[in-house]
Amino acid sequence: MLTRILPPPGPARLLTVITMVMSLGQGLWMAINAVYAVTVVRLTPGELGISLGVAAAIVLLSSIPLGHLADRAGPRTVQMWSFLALGPLTAALLFVNGFWSYLIVSSVQAIAYRAGNNARKAMIAGLVPKADRVGVLAYVRAAQNVSVAIGACLAGLALAAGSVPGYRAAVLFTALTFLVTGALTAMEAPVPPVPASAGAAFAVLRDVPFLMFTALDGLLVTHALLLDVVLPLWVLQHTDAPRWMSAAILLVNTAFVVAFQVRAARGTGEPKAAAWASLQGAGCVSVACVVFALSDGASLVPACLLLVAGALVQALGEVRQAAGSWTIAFELAPDHAQGQYQGTYKMGGDIGKMFAPALFAWLVLGHGALGWIVLALAYTGLGAAMPVVVARGARMRSGVREVAAAGN
Repeated sequence: MLTRILPPPGPARLLTVITMVMSLGQGLWMAINAVYAVTVVRLTPGELGISLGVAAAIVLLSSIPLGHLADRAGPRTVQMWSFLALGPLTAALLFVNGFWSYLIVSSVQAIAYRAGNNARKAMIAGLVPKADRVGVLAYVRAAQNVSVAIGACLAGLALAAGSVPGYRAAVLFTALTFLVTGALTAMEAPVPPVPASAGAAFAVLRDVPFLMFTALDGLLVTHALLLDVVLPLWVLQHTDAPRWMSAAILLVNTAFVVAFQVRAARGTGEPKAAAWASLQGAGCVSVACVVFALSDGASLVPACLLLVAGALVQALGEVRQAAGSWTIAFELAPDHAQGQYQGTYKMGGDIGKMFAPALFAWLVLGHGALGWIVLALAYTGLGAAMPVVVARGARMRSGVREVAAAGN
């Protein structure tokens, strides 16, 4: 197992170990946050929804400035202090006692987490040679899936106990993982900050091809919500499969990513190949949607078989699309502005998550198999547009580099 999730010794291994520690806390907190807020803090579901929405909007607006901060202050510094701050910010949730205090703490917590996340991508760009970045990110993603799964299992123990002390212990454990993440970051090699004279503060906002890629990729990665949001309800309302089938689907996805993400990233080290990998990934997700559509009204055994088959095809699409997007996000970004570009790249997924759950539920749960077919066509169109957009961005980036070389 370790050979699949840890790269060879070097900076990449420490990057991966840090991600594992961070993701352990992330997986635990993702699984217990809503229950803690409603059970211990005594928020209503509506207040929780407002708090999460406000925090998401703040993170969306601050993502580019936080990425720019990583460029100017140095990504290791920003990452280290962000996660060191996340420790006490998470522990502060033990003392919140209502809507407003929860809103404030969770919003600041979300900003710190995004700052550290943006800085991690800039760290990878600064510490890992271009030829090795996609491979390293594949190891990182496999390790992240393992840690998130372990964190979710720990959360399951706390949820099974159902006691307030157990929930508070989970909060403290999460805070500890963030503190350890910050401390381990201090052991990483520093990446020098970029001087202000290297380029405009928010040059990414004028980079149309990169913004188009961000929008396309943000729409493509909404396929993850199919497993998290849509399929659990689909299983209950449209098939005769047992309720636990949605958990089995998530387990299949996690195991597939851990086993095949590194292998799926091979051959995606340059923009053209990466764009085709994204197209292939989108095609697989489209096929998975068609397979899920076939499970509409299916009896027990056929429904289970179709759901697992769809989950496997979707997982293959996920690992190929992810590998392609990593290369594109790095290669279309100038070296002096990786922080702000990676922060912008993260915004695409944020925007997709804001509207996709409601739209997907309306399409699939409201219109059955037809909704799945519409999604299949949409993902096919998004994937087909990716090579065109990336080719334009690569030509633009190549022209910029030629002008810079001529000026030197």
